[in-house]
Amino acid sequence: MKKLLSKVCDPGTTSTTGSFGLLILRVFTGATMAIAHGWGKLTGFSEKSGGFPDPIGLGSPTALGLAVFAEVFCSIAIVLGLFTRAAAIPLLITMMVAAFMIHGDDPFQKKELALFYGATYLTLIFTGAGKFSADAKLGR
Repeated sequence: MKKLLSKVCDPGTTSTTGSFGLLILRVFTGATMAIAHGWGKLTGFSEKSGGFPDPIGLGSPTALGLAVFAEVFCSIAIVLGLFTRAAAIPLLITMMVAAFMIHGDDPFQKKELALFYGATYLTLIFTGAGKFSADAKLGR
């Protein structure tokens, strides 16, 4: 179990400057996603669930629930640096659905933000959270 936990919680880079950069990236991206995109979906769930886009056929309430899980709860995990690589996966999927399915026929300017967030989450999947994270504490 400890070996599995150390793999899941591998903080990636341990250099101070690289880890500080990842801390800034995690906190800004995670907080912005949770506050600007996820919180309104969570607090307005009942009003939004009937008309929320459902591009993969799960039903609007389920699609909204998955978006809320990613945008609020996974974003908070990213801010904390807790299970960062795993938390970034639902966020990456959500952003790719937004960019290529929800805004698939829209001009690039409509896709840009989702693509930017997606690139950030992909980066965190590759790098891990860095040494200033809960992952670094758990992985030891």
